[in-house]
Amino acid sequence: MEQSSRPARRSNCIYLAERDSFVKKTFAPLQALLFAALLAAPLAHIHAQAAPAPDALLQTIQSLDAKLFDAYNHCDLEKFGSLLADDMEFYHDKTGLSSGRQALVEGIKNNICGKVTRELVPGTLEVYPIANYGAVEIGIHRFHHPGHESSDSVGEAKFIHLWQNKDGVWKITRVISFDHQTLTK
Repeated sequence: MEQSSRPARRSNCIYLAERDSFVKKTFAPLQALLFAALLAAPLAHIHAQAAPAPDALLQTIQSLDAKLFDAYNHCDLEKFGSLLADDMEFYHDKTGLSSGRQALVEGIKNNICGKVTRELVPGTLEVYPIANYGAVEIGIHRFHHPGHESSDSVGEAKFIHLWQNKDGVWKITRVISFDHQTLTK
């Protein structure tokens, strides 16, 4: 009897091995698909968050940018300051941190008025919504020194503006201006 039980065990082992092989072949593609879906799920969420702003938001931020820098270019400090939050922070790669609306307005008055103008480089503006807050504006701006338009007096920099929409009023709360470079012709 012992002899007959050994082949039965052996056939059971062969059966189990064949079954395991069948299961692996059948479910391996499903496991791979499930694994890929699990990996892609967070990326889909990130992609959804990074979607460009709807047209209305883009137009709003473009308009605010134009107002801000029209005031900057014409030294309308009252209008310029009205678009900044009281506790705004301005980070500049060359001069460091400036905290507060009044400090930035004074800096513009003392260092920019009549000396520098700014233009948005066409085609560089990006706007993204920030849920329950407002929007982030990203772009490249070009600076000119009126009356001194030589090749070494024009510069470009990248910028990030964080706009807060509080009770329907848009104000900048954070600015990062970086990668300032002189343009060469």
